[in-house]
Amino acid sequence: MQQVTLKNCDKSMPAIGMGTVLSSRPGADPSETMKSALLEAIKAGYRHFNTAFIYQSEKPLGEAIVEAIHLGFIKSRDELFITTKLWELQLDYVDMYLIHHPLRVSETIQKFPVPKEIIHPLDIKGVWEGMEECKNLGLTKGIGVSNFSCKKLEELLSVAKILPAINQVEMNPIWQQKELREFCKAKGIYITAYSPLGAHNTIWGHNRVMECDVLTQIAKSKGKTTAQVALRWIYEQGVSLVVKSLNKERMKENLQIFDWSLTRQDLEKISELPQHKGFNLASRFGPHDFLLQLYAEI
Repeated sequence: MQQVTLKNCDKSMPAIGMGTVLSSRPGADPSETMKSALLEAIKAGYRHFNTAFIYQSEKPLGEAIVEAIHLGFIKSRDELFITTKLWELQLDYVDMYLIHHPLRVSETIQKFPVPKEIIHPLDIKGVWEGMEECKNLGLTKGIGVSNFSCKKLEELLSVAKILPAINQVEMNPIWQQKELREFCKAKGIYITAYSPLGAHNTIWGHNRVMECDVLTQIAKSKGKTTAQVALRWIYEQGVSLVVKSLNKERMKENLQIFDWSLTRQDLEKISELPQHKGFNLASRFGPHDFLLQLYAEI
Protein backbone atom coordinates (compact mmCIF):
# COMPACT_ATOMS: atom_id res chain seq x y z
CA MET A 1 0.00 0.00 0.00
CA GLN A 2 1.30 3.45 -0.93
CA GLN A 3 1.92 5.69 2.09
CA VAL A 4 1.45 9.43 2.53
CA THR A 5 3.79 11.50 4.68
CA LEU A 6 1.88 14.18 6.58
CA LYS A 7 3.16 17.32 8.24
CA ASN A 8 2.65 17.43 12.00
CA CYS A 9 1.72 13.75 12.17
CA ASP A 10 3.90 11.11 13.80
CA LYS A 11 2.82 8.30 11.49
CA SER A 12 2.52 7.91 7.72
CA MET A 13 -0.98 7.34 6.35
CA PRO A 14 -2.01 4.74 3.74
CA ALA A 15 -3.14 6.48 0.53
CA ILE A 16 -6.39 4.49 0.42
CA GLY A 17 -8.65 4.05 3.41
CA MET A 18 -11.95 2.27 3.89
CA GLY A 19 -15.07 4.12 4.97
CA THR A 20 -17.13 2.48 7.70
CA VAL A 21 -20.56 4.13 7.74
CA LEU A 22 -22.81 1.36 9.01
CA SER A 23 -25.11 -0.15 6.40
CA SER A 24 -26.61 -3.54 5.82
CA ARG A 25 -27.98 -5.96 3.31
CA PRO A 26 -31.67 -6.92 3.61
CA GLY A 27 -32.18 -9.40 6.43
CA ALA A 28 -28.65 -9.01 7.81
CA ASP A 29 -27.38 -7.62 11.12
CA PRO A 30 -25.72 -4.32 10.09
CA SER A 31 -23.04 -4.62 12.78
CA GLU A 32 -22.12 -8.17 11.73
CA THR A 33 -22.22 -7.16 8.05
CA MET A 34 -19.77 -4.35 8.73
CA LYS A 35 -17.52 -6.53 10.87
CA SER A 36 -17.32 -9.15 8.10
CA ALA A 37 -16.61 -6.46 5.52
CA LEU A 38 -13.86 -4.96 7.67
CA LEU A 39 -12.23 -8.36 8.10
CA GLU A 40 -12.31 -8.87 4.34
CA ALA A 41 -10.81 -5.41 3.89
CA ILE A 42 -7.92 -6.11 6.27
CA LYS A 43 -7.34 -9.45 4.54
CA ALA A 44 -7.35 -7.68 1.15
CA GLY A 45 -4.71 -5.21 2.31
CA TYR A 46 -6.55 -2.16 3.67
CA ARG A 47 -4.71 -0.58 6.57
CA HIS A 48 -6.53 2.75 6.97
CA PHE A 49 -10.06 2.90 8.41
CA ASN A 50 -12.18 6.03 8.73
CA THR A 51 -14.78 5.99 11.51
CA ALA A 52 -16.86 8.15 13.86
CA PHE A 53 -19.47 7.59 16.56
CA ILE A 54 -22.17 8.82 14.22
CA TYR A 55 -21.22 6.08 11.72
CA GLN A 56 -22.14 3.43 14.37
CA SER A 57 -19.11 1.41 13.30
CA GLU A 58 -16.60 1.65 16.19
CA LYS A 59 -17.77 -1.59 17.84
CA PRO A 60 -17.58 -3.75 14.68
CA LEU A 61 -14.27 -2.10 13.78
CA GLY A 62 -12.80 -2.89 17.19
CA GLU A 63 -14.06 -6.47 17.00
CA ALA A 64 -12.70 -6.86 13.48
CA ILE A 65 -9.26 -5.65 14.54
CA VAL A 66 -9.14 -8.15 17.43
CA GLU A 67 -10.22 -10.98 15.14
CA ALA A 68 -7.80 -9.95 12.38
CA ILE A 69 -4.92 -10.18 14.86
CA HIS A 70 -6.18 -13.57 16.07
CA LEU A 71 -6.41 -14.85 12.48
CA GLY A 72 -2.95 -13.55 11.64
CA PHE A 73 -4.06 -10.98 9.03
CA ILE A 74 -2.06 -8.38 10.99
CA LYS A 75 0.35 -8.71 13.90
CA SER A 76 -0.88 -5.75 15.95
CA ARG A 77 -3.18 -2.72 15.94
CA ASP A 78 -0.10 -0.57 15.21
CA GLU A 79 -0.19 -1.81 11.60
CA LEU A 80 -3.44 0.08 11.12
CA PHE A 81 -4.17 3.79 10.70
CA ILE A 82 -7.45 4.75 12.41
CA THR A 83 -9.09 8.11 11.75
CA THR A 84 -11.95 9.28 13.93
CA LYS A 85 -13.89 12.50 14.57
CA LEU A 86 -14.41 15.07 17.29
CA TRP A 87 -17.72 15.30 19.21
CA GLU A 88 -18.26 11.64 18.91
CA LEU A 89 -15.55 9.31 20.12
CA GLN A 90 -12.86 9.29 22.79
CA LEU A 91 -10.14 6.65 22.58
CA ASP A 92 -6.85 6.09 24.38
CA TYR A 93 -4.99 6.19 21.10
CA VAL A 94 -5.92 7.04 17.51
CA ASP A 95 -3.80 7.89 14.50
CA MET A 96 -5.74 10.89 13.21
CA TYR A 97 -8.28 12.95 15.14
CA LEU A 98 -10.50 15.32 13.14
CA ILE A 99 -12.98 18.09 13.76
CA HIS A 100 -15.88 16.58 11.79
CA HIS A 101 -17.68 19.83 10.85
CA PRO A 102 -17.07 23.54 11.52
CA LEU A 103 -19.97 23.55 13.98
CA ARG A 104 -20.84 21.83 17.25
CA VAL A 105 -23.83 20.02 18.71
CA SER A 106 -24.79 20.01 22.38
CA GLU A 107 -26.38 16.55 22.38
CA THR A 108 -25.79 13.21 20.72
CA ILE A 109 -27.38 13.28 17.28
CA GLN A 110 -30.38 10.95 17.18
CA LYS A 111 -31.89 11.83 13.80
CA PHE A 112 -31.53 13.97 10.67
CA PRO A 113 -32.10 16.76 10.07
CA VAL A 114 -30.62 17.81 13.41
CA PRO A 115 -32.89 19.95 15.67
CA LYS A 116 -31.95 23.62 15.49
CA GLU A 117 -31.68 24.05 19.27
CA ILE A 118 -28.70 21.68 19.61
CA ILE A 119 -26.60 23.22 16.79
CA HIS A 120 -24.13 25.97 17.68
CA PRO A 121 -21.25 27.82 16.04
CA LEU A 122 -17.86 26.22 16.66
CA ASP A 123 -15.35 27.89 18.97
CA ILE A 124 -12.47 27.18 16.63
CA LYS A 125 -9.75 28.59 18.90
CA GLY A 126 -10.92 26.74 22.02
CA VAL A 127 -11.59 23.47 20.23
CA TRP A 128 -8.27 23.53 18.38
CA GLU A 129 -6.40 24.14 21.64
CA GLY A 130 -8.04 20.95 22.92
CA MET A 131 -7.03 19.11 19.76
CA GLU A 132 -3.45 20.32 20.17
CA GLU A 133 -3.46 19.08 23.76
CA CYS A 134 -4.53 15.63 22.54
CA LYS A 135 -1.58 15.63 20.17
CA ASN A 136 0.84 16.84 22.85
CA LEU A 137 -0.35 14.16 25.27
CA GLY A 138 0.19 11.42 22.69
CA LEU A 139 -3.49 10.53 22.48
CA THR A 140 -3.34 10.92 18.70
CA LYS A 141 -0.54 10.86 16.16
CA GLY A 142 -2.02 13.74 14.19
CA ILE A 143 -4.88 16.24 14.21
CA GLY A 144 -6.89 17.69 11.36
CA VAL A 145 -10.28 18.83 10.14
CA SER A 146 -13.11 17.72 7.89
CA ASN A 147 -15.48 19.77 5.72
CA PHE A 148 -13.49 22.99 6.24
CA SER A 149 -13.62 25.67 3.54
CA CYS A 150 -10.73 28.00 2.68
CA LYS A 151 -12.35 30.66 4.87
CA LYS A 152 -12.67 28.35 7.88
CA LEU A 153 -9.10 27.11 7.41
CA GLU A 154 -7.86 30.71 7.40
CA GLU A 155 -9.65 31.27 10.71
CA LEU A 156 -8.08 28.12 12.14
CA LEU A 157 -4.59 28.87 10.87
CA SER A 158 -4.68 32.31 12.51
CA VAL A 159 -4.80 30.69 15.98
CA ALA A 160 -3.16 27.29 15.49
CA LYS A 161 0.17 26.38 17.09
CA ILE A 162 0.08 22.95 15.43
CA LEU A 163 -1.22 23.12 11.87
CA PRO A 164 -3.86 20.62 10.75
CA ALA A 165 -2.31 17.62 9.01
CA ILE A 166 -5.32 16.92 6.79
CA ASN A 167 -8.65 18.31 5.62
CA GLN A 168 -11.10 15.51 4.78
CA VAL A 169 -13.63 16.70 2.21
CA GLU A 170 -15.95 15.47 -0.52
CA MET A 171 -13.94 15.14 -3.73
CA ASN A 172 -14.29 13.19 -6.95
CA PRO A 173 -14.11 13.89 -10.71
CA ILE A 174 -17.56 15.48 -10.54
CA TRP A 175 -16.61 17.71 -7.56
CA GLN A 176 -12.94 18.47 -8.02
CA GLN A 177 -12.36 21.11 -5.29
CA LYS A 178 -9.67 22.91 -7.33
CA GLU A 179 -9.59 26.11 -5.26
CA LEU A 180 -9.54 24.24 -1.95
CA ARG A 181 -6.82 21.88 -3.19
CA GLU A 182 -4.61 24.78 -4.21
CA PHE A 183 -5.16 26.52 -0.87
CA CYS A 184 -4.37 23.41 1.17
CA LYS A 185 -1.29 22.61 -0.91
CA ALA A 186 0.07 26.13 -0.30
CA LYS A 187 -0.51 25.72 3.47
CA GLY A 188 0.95 22.20 3.72
CA ILE A 189 -2.42 20.59 4.53
CA TYR A 190 -3.01 17.20 2.92
CA ILE A 191 -6.47 16.49 1.50
CA THR A 192 -8.28 13.20 1.98
CA ALA A 193 -11.25 12.65 -0.34
CA TYR A 194 -14.46 11.10 0.92
CA SER A 195 -17.26 10.05 -1.47
CA PRO A 196 -14.63 9.48 -4.21
CA LEU A 197 -17.26 7.57 -6.23
CA GLY A 198 -20.10 9.96 -5.43
CA ALA A 199 -21.43 7.94 -2.46
CA HIS A 200 -23.83 6.39 -4.97
CA ASN A 201 -25.14 3.81 -2.48
CA THR A 202 -26.19 6.34 0.19
CA ILE A 203 -29.37 8.34 0.70
CA TRP A 204 -27.63 11.63 -0.14
CA GLY A 205 -25.22 10.38 -2.80
CA HIS A 206 -25.52 10.32 -6.58
CA ASN A 207 -24.59 8.24 -9.64
CA ARG A 208 -22.89 11.01 -11.61
CA VAL A 209 -19.41 9.52 -11.11
CA MET A 210 -20.25 5.89 -11.84
CA GLU A 211 -22.47 6.82 -14.81
CA CYS A 212 -20.10 9.42 -16.29
CA ASP A 213 -19.56 8.66 -19.99
CA VAL A 214 -16.10 10.24 -20.02
CA LEU A 215 -14.87 8.10 -17.14
CA THR A 216 -16.47 4.98 -18.61
CA GLN A 217 -14.80 5.56 -21.99
CA ILE A 218 -11.40 6.04 -20.37
CA ALA A 219 -11.96 2.89 -18.32
CA LYS A 220 -12.80 0.81 -21.39
CA SER A 221 -9.72 2.05 -23.22
CA LYS A 222 -7.51 0.90 -20.34
CA GLY A 223 -9.28 -2.30 -19.39
CA LYS A 224 -10.17 -0.81 -16.01
CA THR A 225 -13.41 -0.10 -14.17
CA THR A 226 -15.02 3.32 -13.99
CA ALA A 227 -14.42 3.28 -10.23
CA GLN A 228 -10.70 2.59 -10.73
CA VAL A 229 -10.39 5.51 -13.13
CA ALA A 230 -12.11 7.85 -10.65
CA LEU A 231 -9.89 6.68 -7.78
CA ARG A 232 -6.73 6.88 -9.89
CA TRP A 233 -7.62 10.45 -10.88
CA ILE A 234 -7.90 11.42 -7.22
CA TYR A 235 -4.57 9.77 -6.41
CA GLU A 236 -2.87 11.61 -9.28
CA GLN A 237 -4.05 14.92 -7.79
CA GLY A 238 -1.85 14.21 -4.76
CA VAL A 239 -4.87 13.35 -2.61
CA SER A 240 -5.52 10.31 -0.42
CA LEU A 241 -8.98 8.79 -0.37
CA VAL A 242 -11.52 6.85 1.67
CA VAL A 243 -13.72 4.45 -0.29
CA LYS A 244 -16.35 2.01 0.94
CA SER A 245 -17.56 -1.33 -0.38
CA LEU A 246 -19.05 -4.41 1.23
CA ASN A 247 -18.13 -6.50 -1.83
CA LYS A 248 -14.75 -8.21 -1.41
CA GLU A 249 -13.99 -8.25 -5.16
CA ARG A 250 -14.62 -4.50 -5.44
CA MET A 251 -12.50 -3.99 -2.32
CA LYS A 252 -9.60 -5.61 -4.18
CA GLU A 253 -10.31 -3.65 -7.38
CA ASN A 254 -10.28 -0.37 -5.46
CA LEU A 255 -6.71 -1.10 -4.32
CA GLN A 256 -5.50 -1.82 -7.86
CA ILE A 257 -4.80 1.75 -8.95
CA PHE A 258 -1.07 2.13 -8.35
CA ASP A 259 0.62 0.31 -11.26
CA TRP A 260 -0.86 2.33 -14.14
CA SER A 261 -1.62 5.98 -14.88
CA LEU A 262 -3.90 8.31 -16.79
CA THR A 263 -2.66 10.09 -19.91
CA ARG A 264 -2.51 13.85 -20.33
CA GLN A 265 -5.52 13.59 -22.66
CA ASP A 266 -7.42 11.63 -20.00
CA LEU A 267 -6.68 14.27 -17.40
CA GLU A 268 -7.75 17.07 -19.72
CA LYS A 269 -11.08 15.38 -20.41
CA ILE A 270 -11.72 14.86 -16.71
CA SER A 271 -10.79 18.46 -15.88
CA GLU A 272 -13.57 19.66 -18.20
CA LEU A 273 -16.36 17.65 -16.56
CA PRO A 274 -19.36 19.67 -15.29
CA GLN A 275 -19.17 20.04 -11.52
CA HIS A 276 -21.90 18.97 -9.10
CA LYS A 277 -21.61 18.93 -5.34
CA GLY A 278 -23.08 15.83 -3.71
CA PHE A 279 -23.04 16.37 0.05
CA ASN A 280 -25.52 19.02 1.19
CA LEU A 281 -25.03 20.09 4.80
CA ALA A 282 -28.59 21.39 4.90
CA SER A 283 -29.91 17.86 4.38
CA ARG A 284 -28.28 16.81 7.63
CA PHE A 285 -28.37 19.90 9.82
CA GLY A 286 -31.38 21.78 8.45
CA PRO A 287 -31.73 25.24 6.85
CA HIS A 288 -30.84 27.21 9.99
CA ASP A 289 -29.88 30.88 9.64
CA PHE A 290 -26.32 30.85 10.97
CA LEU A 291 -25.52 27.80 8.83
CA LEU A 292 -26.47 29.42 5.52
CA GLN A 293 -22.96 30.86 5.20
CA LEU A 294 -21.44 27.46 5.89
CA TYR A 295 -23.62 25.84 3.22
CA ALA A 296 -22.23 28.28 0.67
CA GLU A 297 -18.62 27.69 1.74
CA ILE A 298 -18.32 23.94 2.17
